[in-house]
Amino acid sequence: MTSDRRGLQPRKQPRQVRAELTRQRVLDAAARVFAEYGYAAGTTNRIAERAGVSIGSLYQYYPNKDAILVELLTRHLDAGMAAGPLDQDELLPESVEGIMRFHVHNVIANHGDDPQLLRVMMEQGPRAPELLERVADSEQRRIAYARKLFRNHPDVRVADVDIAARLVVSTVEMVVHRVMAGPDQVDVARFEDELVTMLTRYLTGGPTAGAPAATPGD
Repeated sequence: MTSDRRGLQPRKQPRQVRAELTRQRVLDAAARVFAEYGYAAGTTNRIAERAGVSIGSLYQYYPNKDAILVELLTRHLDAGMAAGPLDQDELLPESVEGIMRFHVHNVIANHGDDPQLLRVMMEQGPRAPELLERVADSEQRRIAYARKLFRNHPDVRVADVDIAARLVVSTVEMVVHRVMAGPDQVDVARFEDELVTMLTRYLTGGPTAGAPAATPGD
């Protein structure tokens, strides 16, 4: 879905505590409405009613529901970046398994919202250029950080650190989203364990990991 960039910007940023609380009520109500009704039926009238504000008050902050969903998506991205230890190596465990668990756990935690809301945000929301740029920037920062970690860790034995960084970052984000936003419930602790095991074995499996196995007689 594409939209006019101007229609996705909040109309005003609250300067008073009361106004900020109203804006937060609108966002929280929108999250519940989108999760319950989906994006098409999640109208601004329903959001305003759930928030306990007039439709006019809602429009003082957001011109339409696209702008509200973009704000929810932005909050989701910001929470994901805040959970990562970018440029704070002292926060990380020493082992590869510990590092992978730290990362996977944080991504899972950031996808702990209502599964239906996650599907709405990621699959039905507007694709504004500035939002796509933000998503790409977030991914590139994570890849750069993973590349640095893998290059300097003595137990990482992949053949290509650059590809490994891209694979790990993309795999965690994509797999966690698909599983957590899926229609079926999952044992989150077991899912975390399995994903951490898969990534750890990949990273520590040796420089020829993924190469064809030698056949007898070679």
